[in-house]
Amino acid sequence: MMNNHTLVKEFILMGFPVGPDVRMFLLGLFSLLYTFTLLGNGVILRLICLQTRLHTPMYFFLSHLALVDISYACNTVPQMLANLLDPVKPISYAGCLTQTFLFLAFALTECLLLVVMSYDRYVAICHPLRYSVIMSWRVCITLSLISWAVGFLLALSHLILLLPLPFCGPQKINYFFCEIIAILKLACADTHINEILVFAGAASVLVGPLSSIVISYMRIIWAVLHIQSREGRQKAFSTCSSHLCVVGLFYGTAIIMYIGPKHGNSKWQKKYLLLFHSLFNPMLNPLIYSLRNNEVKDALKRVLGKGRPS
Repeated sequence: MMNNHTLVKEFILMGFPVGPDVRMFLLGLFSLLYTFTLLGNGVILRLICLQTRLHTPMYFFLSHLALVDISYACNTVPQMLANLLDPVKPISYAGCLTQTFLFLAFALTECLLLVVMSYDRYVAICHPLRYSVIMSWRVCITLSLISWAVGFLLALSHLILLLPLPFCGPQKINYFFCEIIAILKLACADTHINEILVFAGAASVLVGPLSSIVISYMRIIWAVLHIQSREGRQKAFSTCSSHLCVVGLFYGTAIIMYIGPKHGNSKWQKKYLLLFHSLFNPMLNPLIYSLRNNEVKDALKRVLGKGRPS
């Protein structure tokens, strides 16, 4: 087969096949949302650095989540904006595989960070007297490093399996960035093993951590219901509800995309889910944490001059 075809050295991202006027509208809209994503997560990082009251394990992990969201958006959105400006401009083979690797690495890292954050909330509510001992700074740094390392190593394993595959046409990817399943469909070789490993990896990385999060929050809810103080219950639910919203958005879209039923997941549906996953999710995360968290709102007020910074 390879003797009769020329190996592909670049790909064309189909993006959104719409007219010039709609493309310009989408370019402006997505640029604005991208700016909000960078500003929102940047503000979260800045607040956590400046305010000593936020120098706790909970906000330490939140700063890592904000960093992942910034990296996540920077990996996919600029290419999407460039594609809206010039739909026929190709992306190189190396650039496409690099984008695939980084997308998987940041997604897997965020998945694991959300598990670590749920464990932090479990210890804070269910074992408050031992919290400072269990969640020491050494433990927090170790858990965050493990999340980053495992995320990048798992992404690297998929990249290693992807590199030997020959691509000899077609070269069009019906998405706005290089998504791994879409790339596998363009390979002129048997990709069943790759697809099985992607599905198995998604199932283990998504279902396993999500199950641990559900178990943690079942114990958290049970512990919160036994808190005598109404104010204490409200504060516990407030800090946990923000994290649950983020978990629901992230895991919900990821499960539908990669381990949901294939017959009900058309290419357009998956394209919209990927758009939500790579653009709207990183933008919504800082909003969820700032709007539903009094400590973040108070810190923002102090930084803006409505109070003295601590």
